[in-house]
Amino acid sequence: MAVVGHDRGTRRRALGISVCLCLLALLTGSCTGSFEGSARAEDAPLDPRIQKIMDKPVYRYGQFGLLVVDPATGRTITSLNPERLFVPGSTTKLFTVSTAWDTFGSDHRTTTPVYAQGPVTDGTLDGNLVLVAQGDLTMGGRTKPDGTLDYRPVDHTYADAVPGYATLTPENPLAGLNSLAEQVRSSGITHVNGDVVIDDRLFAPDPALVTDPTPIIINDNLIDILSTPTQPGQQATFTWRPQTARNKVSYHVMTVAKGKPTAITAEVGADGVIAVTGTLAADAKPWLVTAPVTDPAAFARTAFIEALDRAGVSVAATPTGPDPAPPAKAPSGDPVARLVSAPFSQEATLILKVSHNLGADLLVCLLAVQRGSRDCEDGFASIKAFNDKVGVDPAQASQADGQGGVDGDAFTPRAFIPLLKYWTTTPEAAQFREALPILGSSGDLALVGTDSPAKGKVFAKTGTRAAGNSLTGQVLVTARAMAGYLDTGDGRYLPFVVVFNDALVDSTDGVLSIAADIAQISALLQEDNTAASASGAASASR
Repeated sequence: MAVVGHDRGTRRRALGISVCLCLLALLTGSCTGSFEGSARAEDAPLDPRIQKIMDKPVYRYGQFGLLVVDPATGRTITSLNPERLFVPGSTTKLFTVSTAWDTFGSDHRTTTPVYAQGPVTDGTLDGNLVLVAQGDLTMGGRTKPDGTLDYRPVDHTYADAVPGYATLTPENPLAGLNSLAEQVRSSGITHVNGDVVIDDRLFAPDPALVTDPTPIIINDNLIDILSTPTQPGQQATFTWRPQTARNKVSYHVMTVAKGKPTAITAEVGADGVIAVTGTLAADAKPWLVTAPVTDPAAFARTAFIEALDRAGVSVAATPTGPDPAPPAKAPSGDPVARLVSAPFSQEATLILKVSHNLGADLLVCLLAVQRGSRDCEDGFASIKAFNDKVGVDPAQASQADGQGGVDGDAFTPRAFIPLLKYWTTTPEAAQFREALPILGSSGDLALVGTDSPAKGKVFAKTGTRAAGNSLTGQVLVTARAMAGYLDTGDGRYLPFVVVFNDALVDSTDGVLSIAADIAQISALLQEDNTAASASGAASASR
């Protein structure tokens, strides 16, 4: 888990591993801490069970922050270092997604049009087909029959960050392009005597956003390779998607004995050949790795030409050629095909549930576009405006990307509270809350707290940053955090934040252990506040 950094202007940004590590109910690790900050005299003391977790040796040199607030009264219920800046990891996405949700609205949909440039005679288009990319995050590739977006607890975008845990959704990642192609055929076009163009001018590349969002995205700009073991000494079997003529797979993964190490890598050569090598234990589950799509526009062009061919529309141009320059003047008039996205609330749910880094950075660019700019950096002005609107103290918030993976991201626990309180006052309160991962139930918290009394009652965005330590070979867990709501069972949803920074662990399991500890602290906060609510209600009834 290495940190990769680069400079842009005067800002230093580094790529962290903002991973949705939620997986195993492994409970080891913690830190020392004392109850301090803005806690008031009437606040309940820190639960000894929480203090016991925090006193674990692994947390000795790090720091915790805790905050629970009653949104109705503003009273601080639990507080520890509430106004100290912490590395937030992917809890940063709360600010990005909230701004976009508030700006675009929960029902907003993106329409991706395809235009025919030229006359159509006897089914032949004498000109080009132009797909104008609009920043649709999924392009129909995750849409279920009911119109919602599909996801898994560990998304395929984390296949390489969390080896062995990621799984695929069953939907066809080319479904949106297939739909567009069928619409082109239904419009009467059977042959394109020209080329297919992906017009990706919506916003400019932004090297400071390390996930490299692009206006056209197919399958999260990834190729999935799924390996299945056979017998020791034999080559494993594999499937890959999405398959286009732009890529081939050179596969050399050997099945080894049960219990032996599994290690598979995928690298894309200049010729588009994906070299997949390694070993796979005979008792391993199907193992997913990914390779990047190196030229998203050219990839989408090839995939669209092939979709057109499947729909009965031939194209004169070579499918594997480069994406041609878009027309000088943006296409206008009636498109021959349209792909309408899922509502924004679904895209927000996907981003929050699985901690979708590319999607969160994409929102920064789309916010810039909404402001009339092609420069993604202008999207931060919208985030700042939202923070001002809800009352976030600018002295307690620093944000330099959309997803929480760079060094410019830092927030105090207190900074989250105005945002979380804001959503409790809106008609979308329940929708926003349920878009978050839910302890023991959904998103990247689905596999944690499944036996906890707090299962289904902690709604929280998670965040993790981890980096390699070349000095000792360990992993530095820069951050593990959760921020969201505690359901106290009396109709109240208390905003809360739990964050820890800086511990050294020996392996990925140690990172997962810290994630489980933070989840356990959140569960204990929920239990304590539920008990307090019940006690208060009982006293009031006497």
